[in-house]
Amino acid sequence: MQEFRYDSDLIGGSLLVRESRVIAELLLEQANEEQWKQAIQTENRLQKRSPATAKRQAGALRKRLERLDEPFWRALRDGDDELATQVAFVAVLERNLLLVEFVETVLRDAFILRAEKLAHYQWLDFLEDRAHLDPAIEDWTESSKKKMGQVVFRILAEAGLLQSTRSLRLQHMLVRPEVKVLLEDSRRYRIKACLNVSSANPA
Repeated sequence: MQEFRYDSDLIGGSLLVRESRVIAELLLEQANEEQWKQAIQTENRLQKRSPATAKRQAGALRKRLERLDEPFWRALRDGDDELATQVAFVAVLERNLLLVEFVETVLRDAFILRAEKLAHYQWLDFLEDRAHLDPAIEDWTESSKKKMGQVVFRILAEAGLLQSTRSLRLQHMLVRPEVKVLLEDSRRYRIKACLNVSSANPA
């Protein structure tokens, strides 16, 4: 029996909404590998300083978005900033079970208990707890764990569940009706509950 492992790309970056729109467009165009290379490395559509950075980030975002269906890509590419941000948040959750579980436990409890804000140590405590499921977490360096935590808090701030990465103050997020429909149509009820975490009834 294979041991359970958290497969996470959280160190790769936060929501990266503008870049995600570019990747969504390439997916909708059904670009072949040559066209991907042209867009990302030659034309530098992600506007990165080096082709290597652009290639790495494009690969990470592609892996997130390929887990979603075409209607999500269209909403990401064509939607306003708020809609695109929420779809990018869905993509990160789809790719990162670790983030889903953090939202379901730590963040949900904070809203239920009406806490004012989160604290940085809560991410590290959460990882310690998850190490019982995936012992490999114990081998992660402290700096990796902290960096991952910084990205997690940035994601939650960009999505609108935290006021800022500095204050970590909790705030309510109104989920767009279009996103609710996309999640229901694709039976992503667990992710829908994550987006609704700040409401009284997160189902």
